[in-house]
Amino acid sequence: MQLSHFTLLTRLCFVSLIWSLTTVPIVADEEPRPLFVEGYAGHVSYVPGEELTLHVSTSAAKFSVEIVRLGPKPESVWSSAAATGSEHPVPENASSHGCRWPAAVTLKIPAEWRSGYYQVALRARDRGGKFTQINTRTAEGSCFFVLRPAEPGKASKILLQLSTHTYNAYNSWGGFSLYAFNGRGGNQGHRVSYERPPGSLFFMWEQPFVEWAERNGYTFDYAANGDLESHPEMLKAYRLVLSVGHDEYWSGPMRDNLEKFITDGGNVAFFSGNTCCWQVRSEDDGRALTCYKQNFYVDPAYLKRDFKTLSTAWSHHLLKRPENELTGVGFLWGGFHLSHGQFMDGSGAFTAHRPEHWVFEGTGLKRNDAFGGKDTIVGYECDGCELTWKDGLPSPTHRDGTPETFEVLGTAPARWHPDDCEWYEKWERGRTGAACLGIYTRGGTVFTAGTTDWSHGLRGGDPSVERITKNILERLSK
Repeated sequence: MQLSHFTLLTRLCFVSLIWSLTTVPIVADEEPRPLFVEGYAGHVSYVPGEELTLHVSTSAAKFSVEIVRLGPKPESVWSSAAATGSEHPVPENASSHGCRWPAAVTLKIPAEWRSGYYQVALRARDRGGKFTQINTRTAEGSCFFVLRPAEPGKASKILLQLSTHTYNAYNSWGGFSLYAFNGRGGNQGHRVSYERPPGSLFFMWEQPFVEWAERNGYTFDYAANGDLESHPEMLKAYRLVLSVGHDEYWSGPMRDNLEKFITDGGNVAFFSGNTCCWQVRSEDDGRALTCYKQNFYVDPAYLKRDFKTLSTAWSHHLLKRPENELTGVGFLWGGFHLSHGQFMDGSGAFTAHRPEHWVFEGTGLKRNDAFGGKDTIVGYECDGCELTWKDGLPSPTHRDGTPETFEVLGTAPARWHPDDCEWYEKWERGRTGAACLGIYTRGGTVFTAGTTDWSHGLRGGDPSVERITKNILERLSK
């Protein structure tokens, strides 16, 4: 059958109409928005009774909040199922000067909340778009805050100050951190704000220590790094201050206040490594940190010849205040173990040198015994001191700032990677150092593990690591 010209034209128009209907794009206001939620706490640390603010940006109309204290078991302390959501712009300088978002949630912190690390979970949920992605979509974000005790020292004579400055230094939210490897365009920033969605390293190092300690009946009070600067009066309430994990960035006032605490008879245990490596300056009432690091020559402090506040390595020859004077050890004489291509076949263990010392009491270790290798307690970044060896035993030379009373109790090999050291003109290339576990007394007693990864031995249940940690906590907290 042959179609008339009119019938053929009608059918072609119908096909064209159907085709056009199937290819009409969804208009912009019908496209599903990307679903996201992220935010930050108004301050790094609080005390009960203060007003907690959460500053949140989200594409959802509503979002939920859950606040959890992290310990051996997560303890949910507060939640809200329907907080009002709003999206806010991200300033170009958010990394350095913050987001400046308004508070979306405000809460007076109850008196019964215990001192600790609090994780805030932010969750959003929707049903997708009008014509596409018509399904359930979810998004999650998180932030944290540290809760100090309302009455310092009442519940515990041990203060754990968390490495929050280090968390902030590595956080590249907004484009930049104090590192080039995770910065936009491979660029390194020199100022980082706390007023942006945070990163956290708590889970890698401090959480295993906290979980082990609380399971074993220890109670700590908690503070953020910056509290040693802004609330130094609280130190008087404690016998022992702890640093755990990766405690890399310290301001001058932080260090001044802790050194006075030691001189006045207080004790400190550095279950940490790469500790107090860089001097930072707190700015905007603690809302930001500045550190020029290897670019110290463009630091305004350098241009003014104010070397005391120069934001570079504490061991730099212009600053003349190596971290050894505080901790007993430093990164210049330590380095990497099982990381950055250095000693990648290393044992991850310490060798015990003076097992008769009270630190080793109850471990059963003998001279030259290795311990902690199963859980690689010597790892990532390590601190040491210049050593001299006699009859197979190491001792500090004290030329690097290590105190005269410092005793080396254990060592493991460590080495810098060339990319990390060759900016420093005083560096001796190719030098192999050592992670040094040791102790000294100058008013109070200071113990150092000389490694970031000590808490891994607690997580793994290493009997020697557990006993040494108990010896330190029990003797130095009295």
